[in-house]
Amino acid sequence: MKWVSYLVPALFLLLFLYALFRRVRLYDCFTEGVKGAIPLVLSLFPYLAAMLILSSLFEHSGLSALFTKALAPAFRFLGIPPEIARLVLIKPFSGSGSTAVLSEIFASYGPDSYIGRCAAAAYGSSETVFYISAVYFAGSRKKLLRPIVCALAANLLGVVAACLLCRVM
Repeated sequence: MKWVSYLVPALFLLLFLYALFRRVRLYDCFTEGVKGAIPLVLSLFPYLAAMLILSSLFEHSGLSALFTKALAPAFRFLGIPPEIARLVLIKPFSGSGSTAVLSEIFASYGPDSYIGRCAAAAYGSSETVFYISAVYFAGSRKKLLRPIVCALAANLLGVVAACLLCRVM
């Protein structure tokens, strides 16, 4: 397995040698690519900043705890342990926040417990829907309700399936 760690540097070396062979001015091409990335970053920044601020407000305002408590019976009905309800609610908003919640679950219940396995599977089977939507649809004039609802439904179905598999295994 040690050879795999040399794969990326080897690819860079091969591309560098290929560019030298073709007489491509690498540094000029690199700086030209960076120039093209700056407008993209500037156009994405407001959307990303808004998502980060909103996800932080969701957690710190107490809305997350309120939703967790309110949705725990519905999650229990779907086979999702109430102990991971907070993770299920945070994950669509924030990847780092959901990582912190996952760590708390592991510290409380252990990674090998049923709750820990469900939390790990739920974490892996869901996505940061609103962050991804902010990046993909930044500046888009399209209506975002349908894709976001579909992504949230897919997240929920993924978590339900993950918890079901954890129960069976």
